[in-house]
Amino acid sequence: MEMQKRINLELRNRKPADMKELVLDNCRSDDGKILGLTADFKNLEFLSMINVNLVSLDNLPKLGKLRKLELSDNRISGGLEALAKKTPNLTHLNLSGNKIKDLGTLEPLKKMAQLSSLDLFNCEVTMLMEYRDSVLELLPQITY
Repeated sequence: MEMQKRINLELRNRKPADMKELVLDNCRSDDGKILGLTADFKNLEFLSMINVNLVSLDNLPKLGKLRKLELSDNRISGGLEALAKKTPNLTHLNLSGNKIKDLGTLEPLKKMAQLSSLDLFNCEVTMLMEYRDSVLELLPQITY
């Protein structure tokens, strides 16, 4: 199912501003971008886009109330600047199973003071020597 169709289905005759949680797992983004999600979802606190074939977060709208973002099992390899700009109050971020290869890719997350939990399981960056210590040094706000 396409992402736009899934969003319409999940709305169930509600307005986007009424949504606090949105689960789009296993729908498809044919071009690797977020489609159909707009800033009208301004009250979202939880967003899950697991296994949707994402490559880019560029189309992510500003979601100032978002606290938890699930992005596991996609093909994201960079572009995390979009998260720092558009989800300033994020506390939990799951990037497990993505194509993150080096610590430099995580650099934009330094700007996210509220971020306390980061999951990188099954990302290539976890194969680096002392990666855990390096991540905690780069992102001291992370507690888990």
